[in-house]
Amino acid sequence: MTFADNSRGRAAIEQLLRQGTHILAEAGVESPRREARLLLQHALGFSAEQMLALSPRSEVDQARYLTWVARRARHEPFAYITGQKGFWTLDLAVSPASLVPRGDTETLISCVLDHCPDREAPLSVLDLGTGSGCILLAVLSEYPQAQGVGVDISPQAAALAAGNAVRCGLEARAAFMAANWMDALAMETRFDLIMSNPPYIPSHDVTELMPEVRNHEPVRALDGGHDGLDAYRLLCAGLPSRLTPGGLGVFEIGIGQEASLRALAVENHLEVVEVRADFEGIARAVVMRRQAI
Repeated sequence: MTFADNSRGRAAIEQLLRQGTHILAEAGVESPRREARLLLQHALGFSAEQMLALSPRSEVDQARYLTWVARRARHEPFAYITGQKGFWTLDLAVSPASLVPRGDTETLISCVLDHCPDREAPLSVLDLGTGSGCILLAVLSEYPQAQGVGVDISPQAAALAAGNAVRCGLEARAAFMAANWMDALAMETRFDLIMSNPPYIPSHDVTELMPEVRNHEPVRALDGGHDGLDAYRLLCAGLPSRLTPGGLGVFEIGIGQEASLRALAVENHLEVVEVRADFEGIARAVVMRRQAI
């Protein structure tokens, strides 16, 4: 089915939803009816409540919707099409400059809340590989006295994160820079909390990822080297000299990487305080601190 003859004018909602559902189903998109409806909602700029209030026979402009359906049928991530994604309690702008924020990553925020129970603590936070800024901004939203720095090797990602800080009203407490991990930070700089969702997919597995990921999200944010551990080696090596006394490192990990992270912790004089599973029961977050001397 093409869009050449249907991309202008108006059409009934029920007709558009049937057409969009069919196209997405033919493309192998999961939950095609749900996605067709959400795409229409976002394309029209309506809330869920406004959509429910419309008659199925209501006629609406269709051009943007049909363009968006075509993009989704090519397996472009939903969030890149709409340009936004919810994370924790925040509404963030997203773009192909960074990974789409995922619910699994919220496990890191829950770890921080449990291990740093004082919400008024003036925490200093470092977020490495910040991407959209989702991790740092979520932490700052929960700790009103905290300040943080987000670092990403991509200037476009750092700019996106800075824009999200403004979007969330957190720009006074968040700074972002384009740099390679900790290289741009002064040697004497220490943080109470160092966080990261680094690239952790083994290089040989990247081509096996779902098309939304492998064909659209930045490979540099996914590829963790031959065994998926390249970034963790750097992070664990740098953690002891960058944490304040009592400070914590909180990292996201991939499936089956817990044992490797525990071994890297031992090599770098770190103690694993907790390994926490996500909602699917998969070990997702590792909390570390410097070993007591």
